[in-house]
Amino acid sequence: MNEHDQDRMKNLLQQALPPVDGEPEPGRDLWPAVLRRLDAKPAPALSGWAWFDGALLAGLVGLAAFFPASIPVLLYYL
Repeated sequence: MNEHDQDRMKNLLQQALPPVDGEPEPGRDLWPAVLRRLDAKPAPALSGWAWFDGALLAGLVGLAAFFPASIPVLLYYL
């Protein structure tokens, strides 16, 4: 890449990403709002992914039953 290409790329990037105006940090502390939001939502009794987790477990058990040599590989990734 020559000097002309570098200048052109620099100009294109400056046009595509204009400088940020104002303060880069939020005007207030966001952690208390996060805590209020977490306290307001009750935890779901049963996750919607429960059936998917059971299907994955059944697939792993079936894989280990048909291909016992795959057990060390599965244990490695745990």
